[in-house]
Amino acid sequence: MENFKSISIINLLIAGFLAVINPAFAENPMRITMEENVVSAHTGSHILMRYNYENVPFKPCVHELFSPRGVNVLRDAPADHLHHHALMYAIAVDGVNFWEEQQAPGRQSHRSFTNIRIDKQGNVPSAGFTEELNWVNPRNKKLMLKEQRTIKVCQPDDFKVTLLSWQSKFVVPSGKESVTFSGSHYFGLGMRFVESMDTGGTLFNGEGKTGEIVRGDEKLVRTNWCAYTAKANGKVVTVAMFGHPDNLRHPTQWFTMTKPFAYLSATLNLHREPLKVLSGKPLELWYAVAVWDNRVRNEQIENTYKWWVNSK
Repeated sequence: MENFKSISIINLLIAGFLAVINPAFAENPMRITMEENVVSAHTGSHILMRYNYENVPFKPCVHELFSPRGVNVLRDAPADHLHHHALMYAIAVDGVNFWEEQQAPGRQSHRSFTNIRIDKQGNVPSAGFTEELNWVNPRNKKLMLKEQRTIKVCQPDDFKVTLLSWQSKFVVPSGKESVTFSGSHYFGLGMRFVESMDTGGTLFNGEGKTGEIVRGDEKLVRTNWCAYTAKANGKVVTVAMFGHPDNLRHPTQWFTMTKPFAYLSATLNLHREPLKVLSGKPLELWYAVAVWDNRVRNEQIENTYKWWVNSK
C-alpha cells in the first residue's frame, strides 16, 4: 500500500510541475489533495468532493459532494442504514451481496490509483482520478470481479453546477468465463442525502413520468435523468443523476423513494434481468451527479445532461 500512496503523491507533484511549465495547467484552478484515507478535489479555496478509499467498512465511496456555494448533499452510514455510504456502487456478484453489510458481505478492496490528474472536461477545468478495485468474497478471499473506477469533477460556469462523473469498467478475473450481476431493485449507483433532505423534497424527471410503484413509496422509472429538490440544512438544492446513452439497458431505470427517507439510485433492472458479463468483454457504465444551489428548471437540467453526454 505504501507504494501505491507514493505513486499517487508523485502524480500530484508532476501535476504541480506541469502547472508551472504548461499554461494550460496553470490556467486550471483545480487541484487534488490526498490524505491517508481521502482524496479531495478543490477549485481555488473551495472543496468540491471528498472520496473515501481506505479504512472504509466495505466499499470506497464519494463521501461528500458540494454545490457551487459549498452545500454538501451526501450522508454516509446513517444509523437507520449503516450500509448506505453516501454515493456508492454496489450489486450482487455470483450471489455474493456487495450492498447490504451483513452475513459475510462482499468487500470492494482499494488496490491503487493509476491516474490522478488535473485536466479539462470539454472546455471546462476538471480534477479526477482512476482507481483500481478488487471485489472479493470474504468467505474464501476469492477475487470475484475487477473494477477500474474513474471519478472526475468540474463546475461548468454556463450551468452554475457542480458536476461529478462516475465511470466503472468491470472486468471478469482471469480463470473465470463469466460473472453474473444480480440483486434487489435498488442495487446500482446509490445516493443517500443529508438528513435534512429526507423530508419536504420533490422528485422529478425530464419526461414527467410517474413510474412503477414497487412497494410503499418506492418507485422505478426509466428516463435519461432523475432529480430531487429539497432543503439541505436550510438551503434549497437540486441534485440530478444522469445515465449515459452508451450504457447497457439505456435509458437508465431509476429507483426513487422519499419516505421514510430520500434515496435515489441508477439500476440495471437486475432484480428482473440478471446480467452475465463475459470474460474478455468488459462492461462499462457512465453516470453523473449534478448539484445546483436553489431550485432549477427542467430545461437547465436537460442542457447540463446534454453537455455532459457530449463531453464524456
